[in-house]
Amino acid sequence: MLDSRSRQTAAVTPETPAVPPCNACRPGSELPFDFTMAFQPIVDVRERKVFAYEALIRGLKGEGAETILPLVTTNNRYVFDQSCRVKAVELASRLAMPCFVSINFLPNAVYQAATCIRATLEAARRFGFPTERLIFEITENEELVDKEHLKSIIREYKRQGFKTAIDDFGAGYSGLNLLAEFQPDIIKLDMALVRAIDADPVRQAIVRGILGVCQALHIEVIAEGVETRAEFDLLRAMGIGLFQGFLFAPPGFECLPEVGWSALDPA
Repeated sequence: MLDSRSRQTAAVTPETPAVPPCNACRPGSELPFDFTMAFQPIVDVRERKVFAYEALIRGLKGEGAETILPLVTTNNRYVFDQSCRVKAVELASRLAMPCFVSINFLPNAVYQAATCIRATLEAARRFGFPTERLIFEITENEELVDKEHLKSIIREYKRQGFKTAIDDFGAGYSGLNLLAEFQPDIIKLDMALVRAIDADPVRQAIVRGILGVCQALHIEVIAEGVETRAEFDLLRAMGIGLFQGFLFAPPGFECLPEVGWSALDPA
């Protein structure tokens, strides 16, 4: 939902219930505001193609996510989460997206995974977007009230054939402990680990450790927030094949931006 330069979470406070009431996203519930999406590519440099586009929240005139998220409250959080999914699928279909669409979701806005996914599935059918091309990202720095609840969500999403990812990995409170609870298909390295990693032996050691764990668990790794050729070269040499960041393309407002493949050419 949020790009790497304005990364925030729709904060879930400790008092927020892990399991919201069943009528929280009932038919007819509406948000008191509107929003749209931008899309940023996640590129597979091994095959020189776009692996996915992440859906990022924007205002109707292109305003950043920081103008929308303050409008999200405990009373409308569940409807907001559902609306984000539907909007991302609708635009992905309208733009004839040929690959995965990656959608952030709020675990604490899901009371029962099988029920709360219905609006997304209905939107995919209505707009003609293949459900097997959906990725759901968990923001790791959102404080999780109930890990068992999150595990049940991941199990259900995997059962239905969706890919799952942990976003901002390395930025949150739980770190590798989260991987001990469940194993997603993908983790996205937080940009704080990626930034200037070419000149930081400590970050290099941390990322190598994460890569070793992910390799053993058969988890794909995406380096997000990559902005310089030096960062890319170092991370590519470590074995990472999926990248997201301004080095390749900024987010495109309601469009699929052109990828700057020249970043892969020899310096």
